[in-house]
Amino acid sequence: MCVTWNRLILLHGPPGSGKTSLCRALAQKLSIRLSKRFSHCQLVEINSHSLFSKWFSESGKLVGRMFDEILQMLADEDTFIVVLIDEIESLTSARKGAASGNEPSDSLRVVNALLTALDKLRFKNNVIVLTTSNLLEAMDPAFLDRADIKQYVGAPKTQAIYTILRTCLNELIRCGLIDEQTEIATAEEASLTLFSQPCFASSRLWRIAEECTDFSGRTLRRLPVLMHAAYIQKESCSLMEALKALELVVEDEKRARKELAVD
Repeated sequence: MCVTWNRLILLHGPPGSGKTSLCRALAQKLSIRLSKRFSHCQLVEINSHSLFSKWFSESGKLVGRMFDEILQMLADEDTFIVVLIDEIESLTSARKGAASGNEPSDSLRVVNALLTALDKLRFKNNVIVLTTSNLLEAMDPAFLDRADIKQYVGAPKTQAIYTILRTCLNELIRCGLIDEQTEIATAEEASLTLFSQPCFASSRLWRIAEECTDFSGRTLRRLPVLMHAAYIQKESCSLMEALKALELVVEDEKRARKELAVD
């Protein structure tokens, strides 16, 4: 029996959920795990939009040339290559649209060139292709069929939200923008004191995290900056003042989202 492995992983989900960051972290983990097998590990990041040309039929050739360069890199069998293609839907739009005349025929050439290149890579032992997408439904079925793993990456849960906000606030403490002597408790510690010590800073931050369940990781990381810019009118503030300001910023963000939904 022949076992087929296409060396292709697709992470899909809403924007800002950390798909690209997760791919980079996976590349780093692979470089550590495979250090005994490969002397070097290299991450090759590809910007999908840079592969499109204004000249007719040139985009497919650009895709082919790019993968030819990757194949040359793979000639060194002591080097493990991780190829990261962000927003892969730009290169894999469904070909039935081009066939019906709704899409430029050049996009069909791009998809064909990409699929051909991926088929060549599957025979190499020192490569893996990581891809991300926000639009799974817009992608060509032939590409989806080649993906060995299709993993959904959604918005973070409450514990992850707490951890993201905690790391941002602890960084503000370290920089002196929040006047606090100790770091905020971890998510595990906060969950233990949530009901027994509701006035603790960690308990208050946990309740804030529960209000942010629809926020992406990208949005969460900018909240502390907005908090300080919009509501902290002095060089340094207490942790409780910062948490109050953070609550106001979260309310502002939720209000803005409702207004956008109405429009």
